[in-house]
Amino acid sequence: MSMTQCLLFIILGLMGYFAYFIRKRLNYWQDRGIPCDQPSYLLGNLVGMQTTRTMAEIALSTYNKFKGTGPFCGFYWFHRPTVFVLDTSLAKAILIKDFNKFTDRGFYTNPDDDPLSGHLFSLDGHKWRAMRNKLSPTFTSGKMKQMFPTVTRAATELVNVVSEVLKDGSTLEVRDFLGRYTTDVIGSCAFGIDCNSLKNPNEPFRQMGKRVFTDQRHNILGFAFIILFPKLSRRLHIKITPEHITEFYMRIVRENIEYRETNGIKRNDFFDMLLELKNNKMLKTADAQPMANITVEEMAAQAFLFLAAGFETSSTTMGFALYELAQHEDMQQRVREEVCEVLERHNGEFTYECMGEMVYLNQVISETLRKHTIVPMLTRECSEDYEVAGHPKYYINKGMFVIVPAVGIHLDDDYYPTPEEFNPDNFTPEKVAERDSIEWLPFGDGPRNCVGLRFGLMQTRVGLGYLLKNFRFGVSEKTQIPIKYNKKTFLSMAEGDIYLRVEKVSK
Repeated sequence: MSMTQCLLFIILGLMGYFAYFIRKRLNYWQDRGIPCDQPSYLLGNLVGMQTTRTMAEIALSTYNKFKGTGPFCGFYWFHRPTVFVLDTSLAKAILIKDFNKFTDRGFYTNPDDDPLSGHLFSLDGHKWRAMRNKLSPTFTSGKMKQMFPTVTRAATELVNVVSEVLKDGSTLEVRDFLGRYTTDVIGSCAFGIDCNSLKNPNEPFRQMGKRVFTDQRHNILGFAFIILFPKLSRRLHIKITPEHITEFYMRIVRENIEYRETNGIKRNDFFDMLLELKNNKMLKTADAQPMANITVEEMAAQAFLFLAAGFETSSTTMGFALYELAQHEDMQQRVREEVCEVLERHNGEFTYECMGEMVYLNQVISETLRKHTIVPMLTRECSEDYEVAGHPKYYINKGMFVIVPAVGIHLDDDYYPTPEEFNPDNFTPEKVAERDSIEWLPFGDGPRNCVGLRFGLMQTRVGLGYLLKNFRFGVSEKTQIPIKYNKKTFLSMAEGDIYLRVEKVSK
């Protein structure tokens, strides 16, 4: 047999084994008798991702199709067999009760080669616990009060800029203004720079912040490889953050560290708290155990997460809230009256305490986060074999990926009557008290919920409060009804612009 024939047999053998391997993986749930959709050989059950379907649509269609068939159904994340949770009691067990078996999110991270990927959201195991212990004290109500003036200054500037633009017409694209507002807040709090993108939309920090969500290092096949072979990807030193983004944010962090330490600058913001974590010689956990200081790279990763998690999610939530209130003028007027009444009780000043008194505004925000679920899926990875209580057929193997479809729960009429309608009364204090916390998941739940939820809600409440006090919003001929969602992003974001009619409220 010639060398050519030997090589041909080897290649054919490898191709045959690979085809067998893929076929076996894509029959995992069928062989176990667990309901699931037939997967495609390339994308599994993610068919249409980034082309014809949003991630929310993929999750919602699976949830609606298989709900009631069992505590979970089968799903294929590319070629990876995945548990798709259908029952809120199982979701609660995974996120809260049995959290110790589902601590990790299962996302790829490679901080040695890609420092910005080593942030709290993606870290696993001990590294996650250690970083969470370090960061949790930076998001207490006391720390929020220290950063509150920065948020109100940005909100005041937002009102000024919108007022100036209104002189040129009454129909405005609101997404850009809201994104510039949250950029200015987070640029100041997380990176210590006063970028003032509200007055200068082309400011580099603003432009690079937008590119974080649009520039990708890999195409869909590259991401599939990383998801399927994370250990191999780390050995191959594969990065996920584009190089220009890493260089930009690492430079800002290093320059800011040098400037603050050289000049003794203290601003009581998130960056100050990261500096304390870097410079303290001995940090203590809640149970008085020592923990190591964080490195400059870890500082940059957490500041980067603050930007990625707080800039787009908060501005998107505010945009959807204004979009809904523009179509429900009675609700909008009720919020406006509440804001004015609360401010009057505080001598016209928007204080930190005002936010808790604006009950209906908070209901509007909660309902917005329900109807427009920004993060449609929560993910976990099983760390040890797990049997679902009362369902011996339904067990989850160690290392298996798990999806909790927040969007399915939020749009389930078993939990929210007429879920397609915008109804802030879904979140009256009485209804919230009656509802299980697992039925509202915009920030996750349990020990691994969003560590920055207080900050995110604060900048959202303040921004909406200032806008609704000063402006009236309505639909125009350019308003997109119904709203369409961007298919290119994992987050549920509007596709294109959100145009609304805006006019000043007469004093």
